Amino acid sequence: MEISFKLEKFEGPLDLLLHLIDKNKVNIYDIPIAEITVQYMEYVNELEGQDLDTLSEFLVMAATLLAIKSKMLLPKEVNEEGEEEDPRAELVERLLEYKMYKLMSHELKDRELDAVKALYKPATLPKEVSQYEEPIDLDKLLDGITLARLQSVFNTIMKRQRDKIDPVRSKFGKIEREPVSIEDKMKEILEYAVEIKTFLFEEFLEAQLSKTEIIVTFLAVLELMKIGKLNLIQENTFAPIKLSYLS
Repeated sequence: MEISFKLEKFEGPLDLLLHLIDKNKVNIYDIPIAEITVQYMEYVNELEGQDLDTLSEFLVMAATLLAIKSKMLLPKEVNEEGEEEDPRAELVERLLEYKMYKLMSHELKDRELDAVKALYKPATLPKEVSQYEEPIDLDKLLDGITLARLQSVFNTIMKRQRDKIDPVRSKFGKIEREPVSIEDKMKEILEYAVEIKTFLFEEFLEAQLSKTEIIVTFLAVLELMKIGKLNLIQENTFAPIKLSYLS
């Protein structure tokens, strides 16, 4: 909704008071109530043809000014701290608050006018530029995690895998599983990472069923890190290594 600014008429009694203060070039903190009240009543007397709602607002303020004027003639009251109370203090506070909001409305109006002058065009970047992805910095990605630490995790998992071998049953014949490709394992890891978001690297390796699958999983994780799909996290030197999905 457009904000209207009236020059001849005033938006309310506070607007009229601010006008009178500016017109008389007086300090808002030291308003000459007697003089301002006289000028204010002159304007109110000209509002006879206005609607009752508008007139009532100005009449309420007129009563307030007359009450303040009366208090100014009496001995000043003292508060609990022993300081003299100014009967104009509440009115001054209301005027300052109104003035602040009025200035803000002018600022918003100016911004609205400036916005009309601003023109925008849709992005017309070439497809090659818009699809550009910043190269992955492997040093930053593996910050704090050394290859020796990754090797240690891999060796631990392989040892546990060997410990699971039953010395008797290992001599029996076994049905070999179909070989797992790195591409298939990468797809499997990504699907898992998208769902879980963050998981322990060591536990994920342990869940693999064979030595070959552990090796393929290890290589697939390194490849996903290289292309920026997975991130390795280690909170401190001896903390477990976690894998985190990078969307």
